[in-house]
Amino acid sequence: MIEFLPLGGAGEIGANCYYLNIEGIGIILDCGMHPQKTGFDSLPKFDMLFDKPTDYVLISHAHQDHLNALPFLIKKFPHLKIITTPQTRAVAELTLHNAISILKRQIDERDIKIYSREEVDLLIKSINYKSYNEKFTLNSSNSNSKMQAEFYDAGHIIGSAGILLSSDDKKIFFTGDINLSSQTLLTGANLPSEKIDILICESTYGATDSSAINYWNDEIERFSRSINANINNNGSVLIPVFALGKLQEMLSTIWLQMKQNKITPVDIYTSGIGNKISRIYDFNRYVVERNQKEFVLCEIPQKNLNELKDFDELFKFPSIVLASSGMMIESTNSFMLAKRWLQKKNAAIFTVGYMDPSTPGSIISKSRKGETIQLTERDEKVEVKCEIKNFRFSAHSKREELISIVKKLNPDNIILVHGEKEAINWMGASILKQSIKRKVYAAENFKEIIFD
Repeated sequence: MIEFLPLGGAGEIGANCYYLNIEGIGIILDCGMHPQKTGFDSLPKFDMLFDKPTDYVLISHAHQDHLNALPFLIKKFPHLKIITTPQTRAVAELTLHNAISILKRQIDERDIKIYSREEVDLLIKSINYKSYNEKFTLNSSNSNSKMQAEFYDAGHIIGSAGILLSSDDKKIFFTGDINLSSQTLLTGANLPSEKIDILICESTYGATDSSAINYWNDEIERFSRSINANINNNGSVLIPVFALGKLQEMLSTIWLQMKQNKITPVDIYTSGIGNKISRIYDFNRYVVERNQKEFVLCEIPQKNLNELKDFDELFKFPSIVLASSGMMIESTNSFMLAKRWLQKKNAAIFTVGYMDPSTPGSIISKSRKGETIQLTERDEKVEVKCEIKNFRFSAHSKREELISIVKKLNPDNIILVHGEKEAINWMGASILKQSIKRKVYAAENFKEIIFD
């Protein structure tokens, strides 16, 4: 018998955490926090695990919504064995420490006790890691059950993995966040070659018409032309990015375009944890699938945003600023900079990825010059004076690519996760058009799905 139980991340994008009981082996896939919620609401519902076998936590990648609840889980279940790729372990050491100061601003410790830096150090030391395509055995602590596991490069960010679980008579594949297409640095995902019995598939872009998403290289051309137009108008460009993944891809894209004389050379500003993550990208460039393995991010000339005494210096001469967070969450660098950018006639804000509808980034991305907007309830309304342009440099598969994964792996059962209702509905309908013999499940948080 196989039991699947979503503790978060079903019918939503956030707090991704899925429990599997496979013949008595208890496996937790991912353990994230919901980026738009606070307190207990931001965590997966761990209490549902207390009467179940729990043996392993397998983390697909190190983004907040897949990793950052791990210390809270380990406090409740300290016996759990944690396994990631080597690159995810390296990134987790940075991001989990960085999350502590963020959590202290967001969470009242009377609600949740925040973990300490010492506890993170111990947790990181306990993480075992396995390279891509290195098979490893999972054992039950309460029975003689065994199964094999294997990580497949998911092409999403450094260290991201799809996870194959193989028992005597069942094969289960969890896509994690998967990208079949090549980016500037990372190549597309690898998939198992064998037939899968149960596919747990992300659905992020299930509701997005793919005609609205250009191919990566086509989007680079549009992006470069737009940057040049702004620079030639003596303006500076703010690009909100996630410190993990999007910063590295956009930094490399901009620099390579400058080297090819497609973007006018100007100062590039970066800062913070993103620069440390770039070193992990550089260190692993020969051991993961990467385009242009000789390319070193840390050799790109960059100025430190945090060393500026006054952000107005960014407008004295044209510049490009890559600042987190990617959705311009309140109190982050990109949020504070955006408030200044909105008041500058020659400046531009270029978004390069998904914006949650509840974030300031979404409000800005939908605005145009001359409009009046209010970023948060605490902020005054302001007139948009700068240019706003939206680009799609996606690290997720398009919906047709997700359907192609189903076709290649040929599963009997598909569980759809990590997507909003419209995305799940499109995916489910499209899969059933391929074959009505397949069973498709729209996962719901806290509701079990049982397979014989």
